[in-house]
Amino acid sequence: MSETQELTKTRWAIDPTHSEVGFKVRHLMITNVKGVFKEFDASIYTTEEDFTTAEIDFWLNPGSVDTGDANRDGHLVSADFFDAENHKQIHFTSDFAVDRIDNDGSYEIWGDLTIKGIKKQVKLSIEFGGVMKDPWGNHKAGITVNGKINRTDFGLNWNAALETGGVLVSEEIRISCEFQLVRQS
Repeated sequence: MSETQELTKTRWAIDPTHSEVGFKVRHLMITNVKGVFKEFDASIYTTEEDFTTAEIDFWLNPGSVDTGDANRDGHLVSADFFDAENHKQIHFTSDFAVDRIDNDGSYEIWGDLTIKGIKKQVKLSIEFGGVMKDPWGNHKAGITVNGKINRTDFGLNWNAALETGGVLVSEEIRISCEFQLVRQS
């Protein structure tokens, strides 16, 4: 390709009715508590259909957390955790090359994750499900994203010691997301 020839970028939008941003964390060191964020969006551009060239700008509203318990959700949006009143977004950006792990659609991507104003580089695993045309003529892509972060790296430090040892909430957070994307014209 010549230097003057420009790559055509394809814009993708998240289909919120077929997507989910979830997490889980160990509680009392014996079980997992799961939660989701109800409000999220992204700006995604690719030059290839397999997303190896993806430029991603993703954000979510930490105040939209839902763990199925209103009291716990209230604690999570407080200054002890997300401080959602002062930090309106959790943000992930990546314009790095996506590394192919195998030929079955498995990739790794590095990007910058910002929580409570603290930015750290994180690695996420991506499973690319492919691109399909739906019955209404829309081109859709399926992507599963998984990863792990240490919440204390982002200033989410609240915890309580247990009498028997250990802590109430683990530091490791497992991220689990399902995205259905729609190609924009």
